[in-house]
Amino acid sequence: MRARVRIMAAVGCLVIGQAAIAGPMQITEWMYKGTDGEFVEFTNTGLSPVDLTDWSYSDSDNQPGDLGFEDVFGVVQPGESVILTETDAEVFRQAWGLATNVKIFGGNENSNLGRNDAISLYDADGLLMDTLVYGDQDYPGSIRTENKSCNIAAADYGFTTVRTIAEGWAGAYVGDVYGSWASTNGDVGTPGTVVPEPTTVALLSAGLALAGLRRRRNG
Repeated sequence: MRARVRIMAAVGCLVIGQAAIAGPMQITEWMYKGTDGEFVEFTNTGLSPVDLTDWSYSDSDNQPGDLGFEDVFGVVQPGESVILTETDAEVFRQAWGLATNVKIFGGNENSNLGRNDAISLYDADGLLMDTLVYGDQDYPGSIRTENKSCNIAAADYGFTTVRTIAEGWAGAYVGDVYGSWASTNGDVGTPGTVVPEPTTVALLSAGLALAGLRRRRNG
């Protein structure tokens, strides 16, 4: 099973429709159209578990409760990713070869994503936790996630619009830095899995080395 770890970084915010609250649950990957179905990945980038019971999702309607999670995801552990898709959960799991412990909320047929749309995540009180506004038509030169997902760089976690390829957001391809692979029908992405980019790993390694040096000096 692939590792599900990514380091959270401070980011800028774009608040849409209401005051936003930065939290550990982040939108980390999406594909608006795929042969095996569109999907959105949410990841707990914090250090403590998060209970997603009664949280909800909305597209550009920006309506808390538009699609309620009820108790499908339950408690999400630090580093764990969960998936929302229009495809039946088990069909999606098999298409992508996902482990049985990857939580998938399938059968979403009422709040489907379009080529230019938004993804918003709300907590049980209806407060906006994270949102992503995207669209290669609305933002010329940015990613079109048809049959290939886009992994959001850790440095850009938070309320934001889609970035252009030149700014570091790229469509997934097999063997990229995120470890993307192909589904049975040829879609490419990393649903249910979050892998740190090499730059993030380098920063983490440097931080751990510095911490070790300080411990030796203080020992």
